Amino acid sequence: MVGQTIALRLSQFGHTVVVGTRDPQASLARTAPDAMGRPGFGDWSAEHDAIGVATFADAAQGADLVVNALSGDAAVSGVGAAGVADGTVVLDISNPLDFSRGMPPSLFVSNTDSLGEQIQRTFPTLRVVKTLNTMNAFVMADPKLVAGGAFTTFVSGDDADAKQVVIELLESIGHSDVIDLGDISTARGTKSLMPVWLRLYGSLGTPMFTFKVVR
Repeated sequence: MVGQTIALRLSQFGHTVVVGTRDPQASLARTAPDAMGRPGFGDWSAEHDAIGVATFADAAQGADLVVNALSGDAAVSGVGAAGVADGTVVLDISNPLDFSRGMPPSLFVSNTDSLGEQIQRTFPTLRVVKTLNTMNAFVMADPKLVAGGAFTTFVSGDDADAKQVVIELLESIGHSDVIDLGDISTARGTKSLMPVWLRLYGSLGTPMFTFKVVR
């Protein structure tokens, strides 16, 4: 859902977008609605035919920026499967959610590490920027849906130029208050907001909210 939502938003803003999947034909063959009643990927793709569909490797080839919207347990292996070129900016949205004990999930990486750091360590020639993982996919893509966009979006990463690329992209789609937390290790902090976010979701009964830093 996250990948499709972000892909559509970026396409609407004039970017050339290709969705990567392990098996494009199998993905396109999915037409049955999912557990939440959303259209199957094949129907979604047919409706948005300006967005390409390819293998991870073909989708990443020649990309100016790669968005990692995979589930946390596939984040590192998925980036590896894409064979992302050295120096590419990787915008990492993934969270290390462990559903093995039911809801709400726990974190399978915590305290002393984060998925953003794991991706950066595993692929040191990539420029990983962690962001958007503290909100629902629809809010990521269209900030105006919550408080007119008057909330805070965090970025973490080792490469200042890569962070600037991501910040400019975020601002172009409506994220008006972006805070640079520092190097990629600061992603431990935003990842740790997920247990709070999940419990707020349970209490509020809606995912249409996020965090605001009040100065």
